[in-house]
Amino acid sequence: MTQKQRFDFVINHFLEHQPNAETELLYDNPFQLLVAVILSAQCTDKRVNMVVPHLFSQFPTPKDLAEASIEEIFSLIKSISYPNNKAKHLSAMAQRLVNNFGGEVPDTVQELETLQGVGRKTANVVASVIFNQPRMAVDTHVFRVSNRLGLTKKSKNPLQTEKTLVKYIPKQHIATAHHWLILHGRYVCMARKPKCEVCALQAVCQYYKEQSTKSNQ
Repeated sequence: MTQKQRFDFVINHFLEHQPNAETELLYDNPFQLLVAVILSAQCTDKRVNMVVPHLFSQFPTPKDLAEASIEEIFSLIKSISYPNNKAKHLSAMAQRLVNNFGGEVPDTVQELETLQGVGRKTANVVASVIFNQPRMAVDTHVFRVSNRLGLTKKSKNPLQTEKTLVKYIPKQHIATAHHWLILHGRYVCMARKPKCEVCALQAVCQYYKEQSTKSNQ
């Protein structure tokens, strides 16, 4: 099977079964998504979704968050992983939005990456979800699933994975494909105990092929 054939199989499967996949983070506007994605780093979406409603009710705009103290922010996100750093990042990010971008979330990855707490993955999420740009955000799920399926030929880092996925996935599907791979990694192809027995992608999965070979030896 060629690389293109493997990609075609995976894409066609998700187009049929999950055509409208989207983020599970709760948000109502670009600012809220940006905050939620920053908080989601090394933390589950489920936990973030438990925290953000109260956070957004207290600080609904970048200006409100910029004027809050780090201690106030911390008190609302302390159940999130790395709350000290994230409270500082959210404060500085909001101040920069207000001072440099008129309180509006910028629409380019380059500008998004100038915000505190925003790396390439977060910038790509915001650019794809909010601004519908063909950006592929690579988190641990996307990295793991892409490698296991054989889509990325055991790439060594997220940037390498991103470049390969963008190369083979049609432009109009890139933003949605990010969610396909995340959700597949979250509910089927889990890190410790992947549910290979119920996975519809067995036919093209390198990991499944390797595991089957080992069990038959």
